[in-house]
Amino acid sequence: MKPSSKFSAWPALGRGVLVLGALASWSGPAAQAQNIDEGKSATQLYAATCAACHRNPGALAKGRFRPVLFTFLHDHYTTSAAEAWSLASYLASVDAPARSRTGKKTSKRLPAQSN
Repeated sequence: MKPSSKFSAWPALGRGVLVLGALASWSGPAAQAQNIDEGKSATQLYAATCAACHRNPGALAKGRFRPVLFTFLHDHYTTSAAEAWSLASYLASVDAPARSRTGKKTSKRLPAQSN
């Protein structure tokens, strides 16, 4: 007995529905990304993201202006502008004082007093 054309399409239709169902379950609700650094202070941000490689926050800014630090940090290390500005402000505030060109600290000597 030969199956009618009406019933021969069911197996192909069933496979198609199965494939569509699998694709629909795959594309389910997307997971929302979380910012694990949100709400941290600048000191905490430095400790969590920078301190492993840069032990001294005072030497990290190297005399750069806050907008320069902000741009660099925002492009490479932080997830938001607020975090980048906060971290740039912190680094600029603890920036090590510049040394003289010879690398020695300069000190003022008092002239010797003669009697």
